[in-house]
Amino acid sequence: MTSELLQKGIDRLNWAKTHMDVLGEVEKRLIDGGALEGLRIGMALHVEAKTGILALTLQNAGAKVRLASCNPLSTDDSVSLALNEEFGLETYARKGETNEEYYNNLDSVLGIKPQITVDDGGDLIFLLHTKYTELLPDIIGGNEETTTGIIRLKAMEAEGKLKFPVFAVNNAKMKYLFDNRYGTGQSTMEGILVATNLTIAGKRAVVAGYGWCGRGIAMRLNGLGANVCVTEIDPIKAVEARMDGFDVLPMLEAVKTADLIVSVTGCKDIISQEHLEVIKDGCVMCNSGHFDNEISKTALDACSTGKREARGLVDEYLLKNGKKVYLLGEGRLVNLAVGQGHPVEIMDMSFAIQALCAEHVALHHETMKPGVYDVPAELDDLVARLKLKAMGISIDKSTPEQEKYLCSWDEGT
Repeated sequence: MTSELLQKGIDRLNWAKTHMDVLGEVEKRLIDGGALEGLRIGMALHVEAKTGILALTLQNAGAKVRLASCNPLSTDDSVSLALNEEFGLETYARKGETNEEYYNNLDSVLGIKPQITVDDGGDLIFLLHTKYTELLPDIIGGNEETTTGIIRLKAMEAEGKLKFPVFAVNNAKMKYLFDNRYGTGQSTMEGILVATNLTIAGKRAVVAGYGWCGRGIAMRLNGLGANVCVTEIDPIKAVEARMDGFDVLPMLEAVKTADLIVSVTGCKDIISQEHLEVIKDGCVMCNSGHFDNEISKTALDACSTGKREARGLVDEYLLKNGKKVYLLGEGRLVNLAVGQGHPVEIMDMSFAIQALCAEHVALHHETMKPGVYDVPAELDDLVARLKLKAMGISIDKSTPEQEKYLCSWDEGT
C-alpha cells in the first residue's frame, strides 16, 4: 500500500510540474542567480502537488527547505510521502492532523531555524513572534499568501509587533486576479460537488463576502445555474454584487431560503446562532475562508440535539427546532478539505510570485525594514509575461510616440 501511495504522489507531482511552465522558468532564473543558495526556508502551506513543486523549486535553487501543512485537513498524503521519500524534502504533514500534531509539525519546520518564511494564514509568523522569539534575529523576511494572513500581519504592523519584512503575496495582481477569483471559484465547486453529489442548478446559493474569492465563487455558481445571493458588510462591494446581477441581502434574511451557503470572508461567526434559528431545513453549508470559524461550530453544537456523518466529510446536524443542516469538511476550506485545491495552471502563477519574492528578500533584505510590503510591480509584470509565453500569446507594445503622448499634458499631437 505504501508503494502505491508513493507512486501516486510521484505521479501527481510530475503532473503538476508538467503544467507549471511559469514556475519552471522562474526556477531557471533562481538557479542561475544563486540568491537562495544555502538559505534555510520554512514553509507552512497546503501540502499538495502544486505546493510540492514550489518547495522543490526552492530546494533545486539551493535552499534548505522544510514544509508543514497550514490546515489539518488539506494534506495530500501521497504527495507528503513522495516529497519525503522520493525527493528528500523534509515534509511534516498528514491529512486529519490533531491540533497537537498540527502545531508539532509547525514546530518541526521552525526547528530548521529558517531565514525566510513562506506562510499561508500566518501561523509560522505568529509562532516566531510568540513561542520562538529567539529565532527572530535569523529571519531576513517572509511571504504571506492569504487575505487572512495579511489581516493578521497588518494588525501586528500597526501595533509595532512585526519584526521582519513580509511580502503580501495575496495582494499581487497575478495572484488575486486569478488565484482568488478563478482558482477559488473552480476548486470550491469541485469540493461541494465531490462532497455532496447534488445539483447546483435551480438552488438558492448564498455567497458570504464579495471579495475576489467571493466573486469567483458567485460566478461559478451562476454558471452552473444557481440563483445567487450575496451578503456583504462593505457597501461598495454590495453595489458591485448587485450590478453584477446578484441579489444582495443581510445574512439573517438570506439563510431563510438558502439551499447552499458558502462563506469566504476572512472573519468569524458569519453563520451564528441567530442564523441557525431561522435557517432553511436541509441547507448545506461550507467555507472557503482560511480558518474554520466562519461557520460557528460552537453555535451548531449549541443549537443541535445530535450530529452524525451523512457522507464522507459531510456532517448532519439535527437542530432543536427539528430542521437538519449539513456542514462540509468540518467547516474548513472545502476546496482542500474535500477537493484537490486550485487548478495547477492557476497556482503556477501564484507560486511563481512566491518564489520570486523569496529571491527578492534574499537580495534586498538589508534595505527592508520590518513591515508588510507590496509585491514589486516588476515581478507581477514578469509573471504575466511568462504566462503569456506559456499560453502562446503575443501582445502589442507602445511606440515611442505613444509613450510620449501618454506622458504629456498639453493635448500633444
